[in-house]
Parts: sequence; C-alpha cells; structure tokens
Amino acid sequence: MRRGLSLLALLLVWEGLALLGLLNPLYVPAPHRVAQVLADLFSEGTLWPHLQATFSAAIFGLVLGLLIGGVLGLLAALVPWVAELLEPVMLLLNAVPRVILAPLLVIWFGIGLASKVALSLILVSVLLFFAVYSGVREVDPRLIERIRTLGGGRWVLLREVYLPSVCSWVLSQLKVAVGFAFTGAVVGEFVAASRGLGYLLSFAQSTFNAALSLALISLIVAFVLFLFTLFERLEQRLLAWKPQASR
Repeated sequence: MRRGLSLLALLLVWEGLALLGLLNPLYVPAPHRVAQVLADLFSEGTLWPHLQATFSAAIFGLVLGLLIGGVLGLLAALVPWVAELLEPVMLLLNAVPRVILAPLLVIWFGIGLASKVALSLILVSVLLFFAVYSGVREVDPRLIERIRTLGGGRWVLLREVYLPSVCSWVLSQLKVAVGFAFTGAVVGEFVAASRGLGYLLSFAQSTFNAALSLALISLIVAFVLFLFTLFERLEQRLLAWKPQASR
C-alpha cells in the first residue's frame, strides 16, 4: 500500500506541475497525455506486434539464460577443470558492458528475434553463472565434511546442501535478471529491428515524441513490476525456512 501511495503521490505532483505550466509539454508531458497515447496505441491495435516481439525476446532470453547460466555455474562449482575453462570467460564478459555485443549479434543472427534473444541470454546467463557458482562455493566446508562423515554422498550433498544454498542466491538475483532480459531485448531492437518496443522507442526519439517514449517506458516498467511481484511470492514460498529480518 505504501508503494502504491508513493506512486500515486508522484503522479499527482507531476500532473499538478504540468497543469500549472511549470513543465514543458514537449519534454515532460502530463501523465494524462501519456495515458492517452498508451490508450490510443492499444485501441488502434498497432502495439500488439511490438509487444509480442519484445516480450517474446525477453522471456525466451530470461528462461534460456537461467537454464544455461545455472547449469554452467553448477558444473564449474563442482568440477574444477570446468571452472578453469569457464571462469576467465565469464569474468571477461562480466567486466565489459555486454550490450556492446548487440551489433555483432545482429550481424550473426540478423535483425529478427534471434539476435535479441541471444543478447538477453548472454546478459542473464553471466549473472546466473556467478549466482550459482558463488552459492555452491560459499557452502560451509565443515557442513560438507559432517554430511560425508555420516555417509552422505554427492547426491545427498546436491539435494540437501547445494540446492538450498543456490536457491537463495538465485532468487536474490531474479529481479536483476528480469531487468537484464528486457535490457537485452530493447537494446537489440534499438540497434536493428523492424518491430518491438525498442524499435518504437527509437522512432519516438527520432521524432522528439516524449509522450510516446514515456508511454512505452511505462508499459515496460509495469510488466517488469508484475514479474517482480511473482518472483517475490516465489521467493517467500521457497525460502520460508530462512529467518526474516525484522523491519
């Protein structure tokens, strides 16, 4: 409720400043104008193909990035020679802005969906690799020794120790992964695309249409916040065993 009231207060202040003429409508249009642009896009039916393109690229990239990054991180944490091969590559990818790969991916995969999925996948998989890798490596060695002393094998360690630890690390990074997935999709559409929200944002920029830009940004933010809420529910359910910090 507090978050909703804060957002409502911000919109009211924004609307009031616009009505008083303190904001230039060319650069910062009033919220009701942004809402009108968004409603026109939906009513005309021109927005749906762009929504499908961006959300498909982001969701596919997110799911594939979670799977690939998680598997590679787990292998690197459990198999030393895999870590020697993967860790330098992942460190290099993590050290540079990965969005600079967008033009190269467009050259390799074209301006269609594949290049946007590939960029989102790279952004998410590097993040998840380090989340899983760190989650396994941070397990207390004394706990592992005690389980082995009591007769627990690799499967018991994986199920009872490694996976709960990894689950905590991964769930803490899911919100960041969602943002990265949409960043990859939208940036890829900025570079080269024939449809998508990034393509529309590029068009809005070239025509100095601030209302359209804010409408599209609001749409992306609303969907990302919806996913944030789902992941919060998932985190509360899967990490019910963890003590909650008092607020």
